[in-house]
Amino acid sequence: MTSEFRKLPTGFGRLWTAQTISSLGDGVTHAALPLLALTLTRDPMALAVVTAAGTLPWLLFGVLGGALVDRWDRRRTMWVADTARAMLLAIPAAAAVLDVLSIPLLAAVAFLLGLGGLFFDTAATAYLPELLHRDPALLERANSRLRGAQTAMSGFAGPPAGSALLALGRAVPLLADAVSFMLSALLVRTLPAMPRPVPEARESLLRQARAGASYVFRDRMLLGLALRPAVGNVAFLAVETVLALFAHERLGIDTYGFGLLLTAEATGGLLGAGIASYLGRRLGTGTALTCTAAVEGLAVLGLAAAPNPYVAGLALAVCGAGMGATMVLAPSLRQAIVPAHLMGRVASTSRMLAMCAAPVGAFLGGWLATTYDIRTPLYAAAVLLLSMTAVTATMTSNRRVEAALRAAAPAGGPDHPAAEDPVQESASDVL
Repeated sequence: MTSEFRKLPTGFGRLWTAQTISSLGDGVTHAALPLLALTLTRDPMALAVVTAAGTLPWLLFGVLGGALVDRWDRRRTMWVADTARAMLLAIPAAAAVLDVLSIPLLAAVAFLLGLGGLFFDTAATAYLPELLHRDPALLERANSRLRGAQTAMSGFAGPPAGSALLALGRAVPLLADAVSFMLSALLVRTLPAMPRPVPEARESLLRQARAGASYVFRDRMLLGLALRPAVGNVAFLAVETVLALFAHERLGIDTYGFGLLLTAEATGGLLGAGIASYLGRRLGTGTALTCTAAVEGLAVLGLAAAPNPYVAGLALAVCGAGMGATMVLAPSLRQAIVPAHLMGRVASTSRMLAMCAAPVGAFLGGWLATTYDIRTPLYAAAVLLLSMTAVTATMTSNRRVEAALRAAAPAGGPDHPAAEDPVQESASDVL
């Protein structure tokens, strides 16, 4: 049976359910934390500290965290991280009940939640290719489902639920997220155990982290895969920084309309995640990645030139579709070709590069809008995205992708009996 028609193993259904529940909780907290901070202060800098605290773990410990994940059992790392995050959320919930909540406490909680997310996400990224025997087609299907569920829960359902739960009490959304983490941890504990990576020669953690980062920068294709989200974050944050002002001043969109505009982008993201595997099969993964990157750049160009809200919404939906497909195809390819003992470090290095680029984009967008015009950041972002597409096209070409997959394939190919999972998914495990 070819991998295109092979069923996903039962364990994937449990992993998908765990991450879906956790994403819903993340969406609740993503909306609730800033709103909680707003009940304590109106100082923009204080609010920014709470928001930024959640991203700091990736900037400070991204590669080191990946090195630790490559030393640890991935399944245990996931459920321990979720259990720790559930227990952590009890602290601000209790502080809210006792009316001793503060900005420093919220910032500390956001930081530690981000740290737990670093370990969970990195371990999950490293665990999935082992669960699916590094089969490229299965990885694309699995990542498509995971990405779609994450977008639906954290982008659509979670934020409104967080706002609604906050109306019931300041502790309620925090407790709801804690419950989601505990449910996720219980499900992850039922996942099949995977052999731990073959230990490397005894080296310091710092040396192992450096080896993981070097692996990305020395491999032309992995570097191309890492540059896309890094450069993309510069461009997209430049747009995001001024998008609300652009929508209000140039498109005449009110607060409610702006929410609909963002929903259009999320809807496109769901569509892109859903068709990613089809694009990969029809065009080849390398060409599909180049096309989706070009679509993103052209869509941002269309947004910049949009004469009305309808064209702007369409442009954002198209951009979201390109992003959704890219965020399925690129991680799936990386998971299929990177050796198991390096997967955590390679994934965390790529994520860290993307996270470090975000503040650059935010500053760039604000500076261009202040110095020139509100549309300038959008045009600059489009140029940046299209330039990145041209630069990385040869780095992730179909020829390079096929060569890398051949080199990583187990003896006998992906249909070799050793690559089969005897346990097939049940109806309850299918999306």
